[in-house]
Amino acid sequence: MPKPLSPETIALIKATVPLLAEHGPTITKAMYRRLFQDDHIRALFNHANQGEDGAQVHALAGAILAYARNIENLGALTPVVERIAHKHVGYHILPEHYPYVATALLAAIKEVLGDAATDAVLNAWGEAYWFLAEVLKARESVLRDGIESQQGGWTGWRKFTVADKVRESAVITSFILRPADSGGVPRHKPGQYLTFRFPLADGTEVKRNYSISCAPQDGQYRISVKREANGNGGSRHLHDHVQVGDIIEATPPAGDFYLDEAPTRPVILLSGGVGLTPMVSMVEEIAARHPGLETHYIHGALNGTTHAMDAHVRALATQHPTIKVATFYSDPHPQDQLGVTHDGEGFISIDWLRENTPLHQADIYLCGPKPFLRTYLSGLALAGVAADRVHFEFFGPADDLIAA
Repeated sequence: MPKPLSPETIALIKATVPLLAEHGPTITKAMYRRLFQDDHIRALFNHANQGEDGAQVHALAGAILAYARNIENLGALTPVVERIAHKHVGYHILPEHYPYVATALLAAIKEVLGDAATDAVLNAWGEAYWFLAEVLKARESVLRDGIESQQGGWTGWRKFTVADKVRESAVITSFILRPADSGGVPRHKPGQYLTFRFPLADGTEVKRNYSISCAPQDGQYRISVKREANGNGGSRHLHDHVQVGDIIEATPPAGDFYLDEAPTRPVILLSGGVGLTPMVSMVEEIAARHPGLETHYIHGALNGTTHAMDAHVRALATQHPTIKVATFYSDPHPQDQLGVTHDGEGFISIDWLRENTPLHQADIYLCGPKPFLRTYLSGLALAGVAADRVHFEFFGPADDLIAA
């Protein structure tokens, strides 16, 4: 652990809370503007959430404000630190990159706060930044060492061959990936993701996280990706340009959202849309390693044309009676048949979950679009479900989700 913050630093940081609450996004916007003047630093980031009103600007502002508010109770930030550390492993953020952020952040604080950013305030924030940076670097080192120590483990970017490409629905396609060096791969934790970088035709590069959609195995990964018609290039590049035999690059499995290695309570898996991908990994793992575990998998989809991997999941449930599957279609097609292709129409309700699952005894895993997560995180909290039993994945800045 780094040296504890001094009482003087803590007092100065707490005194800046009102200013951060008022000017936080302006500070982080200025910080990113400065940071991205350096091309090699700019290349480290996922720019899908950047921009004038980018969610990342607001997410970082919220994180800085939370850090200042909890400066005397940093244990409250442990889940956020863990999530950031996994993201840094995914994007291959290294210790040598931290000074660039420090310089940009302190300069942005000075730029935005003006005379209020005295030398004492800037020195306090410098001390606070490096305290947190050392905590993150230590955790990231542990994560990387753990991955590299596994059979097939690696760090940084590794080439994978697309061994197969399988259309799962009208919008979702699976890609089977095997190391181009013919080596093994470390066994991921069900629910984790891989981070990819794709060179685009215009000369730019995009980075994206995609959940691994198969149970842990030694020789390959599977990702199942929805083609986003209005996305920023990653999913369209995979669907439209990547073919069997092509090479793509990925960093090792990362993510703090995963199935417990030794579940002691029933499990509820709740997903919406393409949020099914980590859940399929979990269902496969439960069928293989925890066949007696009471499991309820509830999925919400638009209709049968967009619902991927349903037959596969139901086959696993047929083979393992302790796995129960229920599907809701919000906009069924005429060919969809209630009781055959799906079990309910409309949206999954908290009341339905209360009546049909062990809601207050289970560990609950959620993955889906932002509105889906907002609805069920707040709904479960209002239903009295203990927060420490609710686990969720969200790809993008989870600013208001963490606040909720």
